Amino acid sequence: MLLSDSGSTITDDGASMLRRGFRLIGRSFRLHPVPHAIAIAGAVLFGVTAVALSRVIAWVTDEVITPALAGDGVADGRLMLGFVAIMITAIVRGGGAIIRRYYLSMAESKTKGTWRSQIYDQYLRLPLSFHRQTPTGDLIAHADNDLVVAGMVLRPLAFAIATVVLAVLAVVSLSLVHWTFGIVALVVLPLLFVINRVYSTKVSGPVAEVQQAVADVTGVAHESFDGVMVVKTLGRTDAEVDRMRAESEDLRTKRLRVGRLRAVFEPLLDLLPNIGILALLLLGARLVDGGDISVGDLVGAMALFSVLGLPIRIVGFFLQSMPSSVVALDRIDGVLDLSAPADRTVDEFPLPDGPLALRFADVSFSHDDHVVLAGIDLDIAPGETVALVGSTGSGKTTLLELASGLVDPDGGTISVGGVASSALSSSARASRLGMVFQETFLFAQSIGENISMGDPAIDHKAVVAAARASQADEFVSETPEGYDTVVGERGVTLSGGQRQRVALARALVRTPSLLLLDDATSAVDPSIEAAILRGLGDASMTVLMVAHRLSTIALADRVAYLEDGLIVDVGTHEHLLDLEGYRTLVQAYEAA
Repeated sequence: MLLSDSGSTITDDGASMLRRGFRLIGRSFRLHPVPHAIAIAGAVLFGVTAVALSRVIAWVTDEVITPALAGDGVADGRLMLGFVAIMITAIVRGGGAIIRRYYLSMAESKTKGTWRSQIYDQYLRLPLSFHRQTPTGDLIAHADNDLVVAGMVLRPLAFAIATVVLAVLAVVSLSLVHWTFGIVALVVLPLLFVINRVYSTKVSGPVAEVQQAVADVTGVAHESFDGVMVVKTLGRTDAEVDRMRAESEDLRTKRLRVGRLRAVFEPLLDLLPNIGILALLLLGARLVDGGDISVGDLVGAMALFSVLGLPIRIVGFFLQSMPSSVVALDRIDGVLDLSAPADRTVDEFPLPDGPLALRFADVSFSHDDHVVLAGIDLDIAPGETVALVGSTGSGKTTLLELASGLVDPDGGTISVGGVASSALSSSARASRLGMVFQETFLFAQSIGENISMGDPAIDHKAVVAAARASQADEFVSETPEGYDTVVGERGVTLSGGQRQRVALARALVRTPSLLLLDDATSAVDPSIEAAILRGLGDASMTVLMVAHRLSTIALADRVAYLEDGLIVDVGTHEHLLDLEGYRTLVQAYEAA
């Protein structure tokens, strides 16, 4: 038994592996039946003409080559007939191979494209908790390496199916030449299948371990590259190299285990068809001497058996690929089978126009067994600006994530504009709610594209207006290419404050009715921050923001003071100064 990364148990016996492999193939057929069908037709055409070519070779040997070698001479018409027969059969067989390869590649590519779209869509639908609990290396491995490996079994599929037709026709053809040739085929072909069956059974477990090891290596690489500044500044380069070396060595060990199995079984799969050819030669020589068959029959039979070697080897590759593909698809299904929140396409209760009210009623939330928020009650009026103040870990960010719908509460209700948050569609959230995080993420695109996010409804004029509101227009205009300036990965070419202002412009360009700011101006100069917040106060929107600076807190209409997941009190800044905990915290902020 194997345990996949999704937690599901994988049975590694041969029969189960075959059943699961054929289910994988069935899924691909249902997704894209036409290219699969054409590819199989081409492969069957190849198989039929391969048998036909062996009979043509037998005829040419007996009727053209043997008489010519014996000095009897060959008529021009017969010579031309043999030439034309071989050419036509070979061309048709080549055409079958071209059709098979082209349409099989199309079917494989289309299937992997469909699966990749499904897993990307699932990533976007799954809640924030999934992304926080799943290593980035696993996410990348599912969307990249696992998809490639899952599609490997489709590559030889049409040829493997056509090989069954080819094998039946070959056994019949060989038996018609002489019954002993049929026995050789009936011994070699099942033996090849048995060896392949044993091989696929033994290799399935190690292959699953290799897939997980690839994800582990990818995860370490992503962390090291993503945290390169921390690694370099803290002198952790050697430690990261050692960590990568350990994971790579583990991957190497597991791949060598698979390689040893291949080293044992794959030579056997290559050897058996050649042993069959030798057996035909030994038997055929006696039969030719006895006059039971002709030289052409023997040459044609050996030619047919030599042709059988490749298709049978393809069957071996097909069965060999099946465990890897099944395990990879199991890992992908582990994500696709997760329950994702259903997205509403129609808003049953439309939001009112203008600034939106926000209400928390007895809201609670926990991370595993750790209570983050308990019994939160907070009413924010339309157009009001409320600051959330509290020490680290008091639940401020979580409260914003609940308001935005990124996470769902464990208990209580949240309403936006009088409508239950759970009843809002994703389009309503995107158009009416805006959130800016403290950790700003920018894409490696132009500043303008980072603000508009490719939305065709947002023109350049709106982008500039949003940048002005976020105090970003001045520094953007000073760049050589203005809003067409391409920032580096994660916006690395901009300062922290500049990135925050671009991110704020990205939220403002959609003119949200409710704006959620998670300390979104922490890296901005105080004077610029004051200008931004004054502009937000003049805008027609409700603002809920996490605040640490006294100047920011003072601009809010009211302040909600959180402590250990509870709202201690809500009021003006002056009112809350009567609370010792609040006063001490604000004084610490001011001193900092």
